[in-house]
Amino acid sequence: MAILGIDLGTTNSLIGAVDSGFPILLANAEGHRSIPSAIHFPDSGDPVVGEAALRQRALSADRVVTSVKRLMGKRLAEVERDRHPYPLTADNEGYVRVALGNKGSLSPEEISALILKELKASAEAAMGTTMDRAVITVPAYFNDAQRQATKRAGGLAGLTVERIVNEPTAAALAFGLHRSKDHARIAVYDLGGGTFDISILEIHDGVFHVLSTNGDTYLGGDDIDHAISEHLWQAYQSNKFTLAEQDATLQIKFRAEAEAAKIALSEASSQLIRMPFVEADKHFEYTLTRETLDQLARPIVERTKALCLRALHDAKLKLDQLDEVLLVGGSTRMPLVRQFVTDLFQQEANTSQHPDETVAMGAVIQGGILSGTLRNIVLLDVTPLSLGIESFGGLMNVIIPRNTTIPAKAGEMFTNAVPDQTSMLVRVLQGEREMARDNWELGQVEVPFTPGPKGSARIGVQFQIDENGILEVLTRDTKTNTDTVLEVKNAAIDVDDKRVEAMISESVDHAFDDMSERVFTEAKLKSEELLPAVDQALALIGDQLDNTDRQEIQDATEAVKQALANRNATELKQANAELDDATQQLAALLMQKALADASA
Repeated sequence: MAILGIDLGTTNSLIGAVDSGFPILLANAEGHRSIPSAIHFPDSGDPVVGEAALRQRALSADRVVTSVKRLMGKRLAEVERDRHPYPLTADNEGYVRVALGNKGSLSPEEISALILKELKASAEAAMGTTMDRAVITVPAYFNDAQRQATKRAGGLAGLTVERIVNEPTAAALAFGLHRSKDHARIAVYDLGGGTFDISILEIHDGVFHVLSTNGDTYLGGDDIDHAISEHLWQAYQSNKFTLAEQDATLQIKFRAEAEAAKIALSEASSQLIRMPFVEADKHFEYTLTRETLDQLARPIVERTKALCLRALHDAKLKLDQLDEVLLVGGSTRMPLVRQFVTDLFQQEANTSQHPDETVAMGAVIQGGILSGTLRNIVLLDVTPLSLGIESFGGLMNVIIPRNTTIPAKAGEMFTNAVPDQTSMLVRVLQGEREMARDNWELGQVEVPFTPGPKGSARIGVQFQIDENGILEVLTRDTKTNTDTVLEVKNAAIDVDDKRVEAMISESVDHAFDDMSERVFTEAKLKSEELLPAVDQALALIGDQLDNTDRQEIQDATEAVKQALANRNATELKQANAELDDATQQLAALLMQKALADASA
C-alpha cells in the first residue's frame, strides 16, 4: 500500500503519494494541491479547514487559528504571543494551548491533526482507497519535542507516521531524484512562512548524506508580514497604541493586507493598499513600494546569514565547493531573498523547483522508497524542452520541466471546467512558451467521462519517459478506473538542436508578452468564476446585507467587468482581489446558511 507524503506547513500544507510508479501531489475537491493551514472553530458545529477558515477571519479572528506550526512542542514562555491574534494559555507542564472560548482549549498537535485529517480525506478521495501510513516533513532544526508533537498530530489524525523527514532533505530528494551527476554538494535554503532551515547535503550514487544543518524555528515570512503590518499601522495610526494592543480583528485586517502586498511586490514595484472602514468610518489608503518592503524585510532576511555560514563551516566546505544552492519555501519568491542568497553564496541561486511544492514532493518520494515502489532509478538523458498539456484557457501546463533527467515520471489531476462536459481532450505539448498554441503538439487523446457538475470529474494525466526516450501519456478516469494510453516514440528527447535553440530563443524574446497574456488569462478565468458566483449568492441571501455592503459588491463587480473589457492584467487582478474582499461578509453569510441547513 502507498505511503502518503505530507508537507505540514506553517502557511500551507500539501499531500501526495506514489501512484502507478511515480510520485504525484494530490488535489482536494476544489482542485487545489495546496490548502491553507488554517482552522476556524465556530460557536457550534465542526471545525472548518483551509480557504473557508481564512474567510472567517474578518468575522471571528480569535476563532481562526493560523501558523500553529510555530507553536508545536513549545512552552508558553518560548512563544511571542503578540504574533498570534487568538488567545494562548498553558497546560500543567507549561506547554502552549490555544484557548477557544466555550470549546475549551486545544494543543497545537490537536489542531494540526485537523489539518492532517483534511489532507488525508482529500488523498483518499483522489486515490479511491483508505490510506493510513505517512511520511511527514518538519524543519531540520525542529527539536525532539517539536518532532514528537508532529508525530502525535499524525496519530490523532489516524495516521501511522513511518518517518519524520527534514524539509531540506526532502527538497534535495525531490531536486536530486533524476539528476545525472553522480556526486554533488547542495545547499538547501528553505525560508517558509514560519521557519528557516539551511542544510548542506552531499548526493553520491543515489545516497543523500546530510553534512550539516542549521536554522531558526521562529523565523520566516510571518515575521515579514508582522513588520509590514506594523509599518502600515504606524502610517495609519489614529492613537498612541501599538497594533499588538488592538483587538484581534484589527490585527487580522492589517496582517492580511500586509501579506497580500508582500506577495504582489514579488512582481510589482509598488502596491496600493485600500482599507475601507478600518475603524467605524475611518478609511486608510497607502502605497507600499518594493524599496520600503526591502527595508522592512532586510533585517529579518539578514538573520539567516550567520546560520548559513555556520552550516557551511560545520560541513567543512568553502563556498566554491558547492555545486548548487537550492531555494525552497514561499518566502524565497521575494526578489530581495533571491538576491541576498546569490550574494551570500557567490553563485546564482537555483529556482528551478516549485518553492511551495518541492518539500511535499520529496516527502512523497521518501514514502515511495519506504514502501518499495521507488527504487533502482537509472539516470540517462535529459528532456531538452518542457512537456505538458493544454489546460483550460489555452495555457501550457508543464508536467515535466525542461532538463529533467530521464527516466522520469510525473503527473497531475484535472477536472471538468464546465458543467455537463462529456469528455476532455488532452493535447500533449512540448516547448517553453506560456500559451499552448505557441508550443509543438506531440499528440492528442480524448478521455470520456460521465457528465456532471463543474469539478465533478477526476482525470489523472501521467507522463512517463523511459530510458529509451519513449514518452507514454496515461490518462485515467478515477471514477471508473478506465485508462487510455498514448505513446510518443523519441519525440520527447530526439529534437534537432537548432529547433531547441529556436524554441528557447523565442521563449526569451516573447517572455514579457507571454507572461502578460498568461497572467491576464488566469485572471480572466478567475473573474468568470467569481461573477456568476457573486450573482448567485446575492440572489440567495443578498437581502441580508446592508445597503453599504451591497453597493460595495456592486461597485467591485462593475470594476471587474470594466477590467475585463480593458484586457489589463494588473487591473483585472486588482479588481478580482477587491471583489474577493468586498464579498467576505457575503461568504460568511453563505457559510452560516450552509451550516444551518445541514443541522436542520
